[in-house]
This record gives sequence, structure tokens and C-alpha cells, in this order.
Amino acid sequence: MKHELMELPFEYDALVPFMSKETLIYHHDKHHQAYVNKLNELIIASEFENLSLIDIVKKSDGAIFNNSAQVYNHDFFWNCISPKETKISDSLENLIIKTFGSFEKFKTEFITKASTHFGAGWVWLVVNEDGKLKIVSTVNAQTPITDNATPLLTCDVWEHAYYIDYRNVRPEYLENWWKLINWDFVSTNFDSIQRFEQTNYINDCNDNSDICNYVESIIEDERTTS
Repeated sequence: MKHELMELPFEYDALVPFMSKETLIYHHDKHHQAYVNKLNELIIASEFENLSLIDIVKKSDGAIFNNSAQVYNHDFFWNCISPKETKISDSLENLIIKTFGSFEKFKTEFITKASTHFGAGWVWLVVNEDGKLKIVSTVNAQTPITDNATPLLTCDVWEHAYYIDYRNVRPEYLENWWKLINWDFVSTNFDSIQRFEQTNYINDCNDNSDICNYVESIIEDERTTS
């Protein structure tokens, strides 16, 4: 199976002034493309040749992992940003407020973690194995899907993501990246977990996880209003 570079979900100049056309050309057409090319080269005649990208990420190590994970991470990153104004879903916003105290506190914690992340990597909002919302950082190509966490949002803090526009001023990049977050995509990721929880786990929801408790409250509301 040959893996392809995903097309950007927007035009190259659509994110100006927060991300320049030059940044997107280098980041997407050169860096992201290089990971795709190297992955395709490495998997020829290997046990990974016909696997999906996610399966390769979860089952590989070494160079194959690094390149497949970087393809996955970048695919996810591009979907997390948009030139359009988007709105977070009520269900995700409510859980963020419950988990972090307020939406502003969530933003501050996320940007602080991204600003202080040492070296290259990624910062994510995930739902972990325990069903709790958590902000995590991963180094280099590491990705939360290998830890059975479900990513909702990610920010690329490799220097190639921002150096052309911001040089070494990562905090400025992060503040402007925040303005581009595609909350429709992030909310859809969260809502898909909710639907899965309601369909598959509500009868066994006894672990007091945030997701579990939130789903139970929805079910209870539906009972009292129907």
C-alpha cells in the first residue's frame, strides 16, 4: 500500500497573517512530504507494506515508527486548524470547564505546556484510557494513540512549524495558532467518543471517569425530560 500526502484542507495563503504561505509550503510540501516518501521507501517488502497508517504506527518501531507517526501527527495537525471561525461543541466545552476549572485555565495550561516543551514534539488534548480529558506532550514523533489515548487536538512544536514566521518566539506562534483551531474537528472527535461510550459502555459505567459520568448525566437528563 502506497501512502499519499494529504491535501491541505485550505489554500496555502488561507492562514495569513497567522501562518504564511511560505511556512505552509515548507511544512507541508517538504517536511510532511519527506515523511511520506521515507515511509513508503521503508515498508517495501516488509510486514508493514499493506497495513493502514494507524496500524503501522501502533505496531512498528525505529525508523518506520518515526516516519509513520510523523505522517499521522501531521495529518491530524492540519485538520486541527482552519481559516474559518468555528465553535466548540457545548458537550466538550462543559467537560473542559469541569476538568480544568474554566476555558481560560485550559487555554493557559495548554499553551504553557507547549511553550515549555523542551525540543521537538507535539502537545495534545486527549481522552485517556480512564476516560479523562488530559493535556499531554510527546517528544519527537511520539503520539498518544500508542498509549490507547484518543487525540482531540494537537499543536506541532517542532521548529519547522513556526521558525519562518516567528523565529524562536514559540509563545507568539502558539497564541496565533490558537486563533486557528478548528473546533468543529476537535468537537467531532470528542462527540464520536461520546457516541461510542453511550452505545457500548453505559451499562458498565462504574469507574467514575469524566467521560463515563458525563454520559450518565446525559442519559439521566433524557430520562427526566422524556
